[in-house]
Parts: sequence; structure tokens; C-alpha cells
Amino acid sequence: MPQTIQKGYKALLSEAESAIDRLTPEEAIALHGRDDVVFVDVRDIRELERDGRIPGAVHAPRGMLEFWVDPESPYHRKVFAEDKRFVLFCAAGWRSALATKTLQDMGLKPVADVIGGFGAWRDAHGPVDPPKE
Repeated sequence: MPQTIQKGYKALLSEAESAIDRLTPEEAIALHGRDDVVFVDVRDIRELERDGRIPGAVHAPRGMLEFWVDPESPYHRKVFAEDKRFVLFCAAGWRSALATKTLQDMGLKPVADVIGGFGAWRDAHGPVDPPKE
């Protein structure tokens, strides 16, 4: 019997985007470098190696994010226990929107995502460390 999806990715994205704080690339660029803000890159490591990185961003792969945030997890990362604002991004803003909603539901705050992700950041002339050769 074929699977019947009850809620597709478009509905999930719409729900997430309506419930989270979303930053334009320009708003995010204005926050870059502040001591009270942590940029969180949820892209796959191959994307970082291929496309470059936002300087100073913490890499937290989407598949491990909830485990790294939860202090009860054996995989917890201390950066997520800091009293800071967390700004998530991925390549185009879809994964980061879903991840932001999940972290918000977990109680992490304040948390936001970058509309359009890394691609929009780069197009808005945000600083980028180039890919490794």
C-alpha cells in the first residue's frame, strides 16, 4: 500500500515560518560579530566545504541539533547553554526555519532564522569565508 502523507513540507514550512522570528539577510548581517549573538549553521559539512562559511558561525548539523541543544543529552554542546541570541541558517532557509521552530518548541530563546539562508546572506554581501581548496 502506498504511503499517504498527511502534511507535506510546504505546510510544515508555512507553520514554522508563521511561528518564528525571521530575519532578513540585512538584519542578520547587522547582528554579525556581536558578542550576544551566535550564528548556527545547520547545513551538511559538504555544503560548508563547497560553498564557504559565515565567519564565526557554529556548525551544528541539522541531524544532531536537538541533541546538541538539550543539556540532558550526552551530545550537549555548551554553546547552546549560553545566554545569547541564536540565529540559524541553512542554504536556502527551509531547514533552518524548521530547526528554529523545533528549538523554539524546546524552549531555546531567543532564536531566529535567516530568510533565504546562506545564499541570501551571500547575495546581500554578508561576510563569507571561502571554501577550502
